[in-house]
Amino acid sequence: MGVRISLLLQIKKRNTIMFNYVKESYNELVNKVAWPSFPQLQSSTVVVMVASAIFAIVVLLMDISFENIMAAIYKTLGNLGR
Repeated sequence: MGVRISLLLQIKKRNTIMFNYVKESYNELVNKVAWPSFPQLQSSTVVVMVASAIFAIVVLLMDISFENIMAAIYKTLGNLGR
């Protein structure tokens, strides 16, 4: 019987800890976090979109370059065997 009570106290303590965590998280999000304004969000979104496009173009150029380099290597190695 003592084991059951001990387990119930542990579960209750865990629930209390979880409840306090959620309550404190909500309080921090509502009262302590400085949320950006809509114009700040728009400018940040534009920056992310431009950076993503530049990154995609760089990866595309690298892919095309490596494809051409590997094609030239395979062509050269294929002609050596003949």
